[in-house]
Amino acid sequence: MYTQTDSGVRPVAASEPVSASERAYRQLRVEILDGELPSGTGLLEVEQAARIGVSRTPLRAAIARLISDGLVAGRSGRGFVVTEISVERIRELYELRQALEEQAARLAAQRRDPAVFLALREQFVSAPELLRQGEDGIHRYYDLIDELELAIDTAGANPYLVGALDAVRTHLSRIRRLARGNQTRLRAAATEHLLIIDAIIAGDANLAAHATHVHLHQSLTSVLAAIDEDAANRAD
Repeated sequence: MYTQTDSGVRPVAASEPVSASERAYRQLRVEILDGELPSGTGLLEVEQAARIGVSRTPLRAAIARLISDGLVAGRSGRGFVVTEISVERIRELYELRQALEEQAARLAAQRRDPAVFLALREQFVSAPELLRQGEDGIHRYYDLIDELELAIDTAGANPYLVGALDAVRTHLSRIRRLARGNQTRLRAAATEHLLIIDAIIAGDANLAAHATHVHLHQSLTSVLAAIDEDAANRAD
């Protein structure tokens, strides 16, 4: 059994109680982040409460949390709607992400336990093979990225920075899908993550921040290219 956090899910004991509002929040959040409820999808209280199997009161509580996350917005007279991922919002997100993740990498290089990142390095070396294994391999690759982010957060030991990063990563889950099918970009990203890991292992804070900067620049370029390609395909 799992419980949802700002950055993902964590296993919990089967005996841990789950309220109706928490269950509704988890389900809707996962469906939004996974694209099952894409941008612009309307969420009517009566329909969603019936679909999830909760009453309208806990559903409203769940919706309120999703609004706080920035995943849902009110729609005048028509309930709620899953928020759009516009190019402007993506650029803004990456501006914040760049500042936060570069600092997180810098702190991790200064405070790291090298053994943790050496173990991660061994796994990232095998990333190209994972990416050749279809959806299961890609899913495992993203799990590796989550493990790296957790290691960097832990090494940096700054809870305020981690809290800010958690909020950003909520939206990154949606953006990642835009480049998920680009094998060339995924392989390049794996190499970029290795450079970040090597800089952290070496304790080179400036290099870790620079490698992170390059990775995020390439990531944003890839996402924007995917959006342009999708728009061109729709025009055809």
